[in-house]
Amino acid sequence: MKLFTTIASLVAAAEGAALGHGMDLQNVLQSVISIAQSHQSTKPPNFLFVITDDQDLQLDSVSYTPHILKHMRDKGTFFQNHFVTTALCCPSRVSLWTGRQAHNTNVTDVSPPHGGYPKFVDRGFNDNFLPVWLQEAGYDTYYTGKMFNAHTVDNYYSPYINGFNGSDFLLDPFTYSYLNSTYQRNHEPPVSYEGQHTIEVITKKAMGFLEDALEGDRPFFVTVAPIAPHSNVDPMALNHGDGERQVISMSAPIPMEKHKHLFQDVKVPRTANFNPDEPSGVSWVQGLEQQNQSVVDYGDFFYRSRLQALQGVDELVDSLVTRLEESDKLDNTYIIYTSDNGFHIGQHRLPPGKTCGFEEDIRVPLFVRGPGVPEGHVQNAVTTHIDLAPTIFQLAGIPHRSDFDGTAIPVTPGFAGPRHEHVTVEFWGSSVFEGDYSQIGIGGSTMMPNNTYKSVRLLGPGYNLYYSVWCTNEHELYDLSTDPYQLHNLYPSSLRSEEIEPQLLGRGISHTIKRLDALLLVLKSCKGSTCIKPWETLQPGQSIHTLGEALNERYDLAYSQQPEVSFNWCDTGYIIEAEGAQAPLTTRYGVPWDIWV
Repeated sequence: MKLFTTIASLVAAAEGAALGHGMDLQNVLQSVISIAQSHQSTKPPNFLFVITDDQDLQLDSVSYTPHILKHMRDKGTFFQNHFVTTALCCPSRVSLWTGRQAHNTNVTDVSPPHGGYPKFVDRGFNDNFLPVWLQEAGYDTYYTGKMFNAHTVDNYYSPYINGFNGSDFLLDPFTYSYLNSTYQRNHEPPVSYEGQHTIEVITKKAMGFLEDALEGDRPFFVTVAPIAPHSNVDPMALNHGDGERQVISMSAPIPMEKHKHLFQDVKVPRTANFNPDEPSGVSWVQGLEQQNQSVVDYGDFFYRSRLQALQGVDELVDSLVTRLEESDKLDNTYIIYTSDNGFHIGQHRLPPGKTCGFEEDIRVPLFVRGPGVPEGHVQNAVTTHIDLAPTIFQLAGIPHRSDFDGTAIPVTPGFAGPRHEHVTVEFWGSSVFEGDYSQIGIGGSTMMPNNTYKSVRLLGPGYNLYYSVWCTNEHELYDLSTDPYQLHNLYPSSLRSEEIEPQLLGRGISHTIKRLDALLLVLKSCKGSTCIKPWETLQPGQSIHTLGEALNERYDLAYSQQPEVSFNWCDTGYIIEAEGAQAPLTTRYGVPWDIWV
């Protein structure tokens, strides 16, 4: 409104000047409006960032959120190939806020010693992440909702989270309790909201912070992080694990009362990988039993509960965007909507949960709207969570940081910058099962150990692949162009001779695997530009930018000499000694690549 007041003053002054000098009032007014628009467009943009918790893309949850579709899909761009790099909330969020892969943040779990808020602080990121950088660039920053796991009623002040002009954080152990949440505002003591639905609470807090941002004179960055559709966690129902950590019992999310009647006939999409007759995957996934009807029915109930819980988020987004539309700031504000990781229910016989490298867990919604962003557009470029901080930097006019492992995504048609066709997906530790039928792990636990893996997801001209190496040194290779539900592992038990081996991408599968493995070898320990342009590390001095180019047969000998991705043992965190070779060969007997090949 302050800009409009300024314009009104200018108009009044112009009117007086025009009348006094016989000028054309209409031309004067048009000049004033042009000056005001130019002034507005040169101001740094504002940001509204909404991040949900565990929201799927592959199970079609977005189709059940009409306000988000209206405000974000129809008025912005949908990035349909957007991936997380770690399918677990805390590591994924730290990667998002720092623009770095989890192997570079070394925050790889939801709780100590390998993750959670204490590890975030120990790694020095409380002074070195996106909101701090934005404040240094002149932004007012606000946050409400879930920030990190293990950010608790006991440690919230040691230290306080930096980087926000105003904050109101959910705190453990009450973070995921829909009807018994605890929030902690700025540097004030925690406040319990027992008896109130957490979405109702966060809506009031979010609208308050947005109002503060709109009334300020500086550009703003407002983040709203509701927990839906994450599972409900009763803080009083903690099941003690093996002595090293507590295992929390997770049940279906609890929707607001007014939404509990919705979607009564909706079921989990019955895709080809839903509770398949034949086992799929490798390692412990391949050993899962087919679900009986009771478990399938419960999965449908769990899915409906998630959709019902998302209705509160849908209404929250409607309130936020509507308030922006009523202000004079909408035309200079980017609105971003995404989630920290995906979710599976029944695919590959899995109970509710995340942590796997399958599409359901690593693909998440990403919608962006704002100045210059095409409306109703679908973007096919490969994008990841580590690209979001660089994207915000570019939109805000802040110089790119050399320690970013990602690169700005093509938000506007005028985008110019390096793109990548790959996603590095990595995980350490155990897979956690959720829901009433979750105790199917070893010894009846809700966890399955040895879920550590490194993988690469690749989408390029003529190929759509997922390649993974587990800490057990088992391999997975899926061609999603012919097997979109990842049911048929193409990785051979033994690589056969050229005469009889199967073909993949026009080459013998062994040659394709050699390239994929070498690419993963670079990406599993990459830093900075190496994560964006890994082929330059593999083939320095040559114009190789894609897997398709690297498949040229003249490079076969060189790739056959590369060390393979492997693990020395399974560990619960990022322990370099456990992870085998760390770098590819770029010379052979001192001879550089460009001569060697």
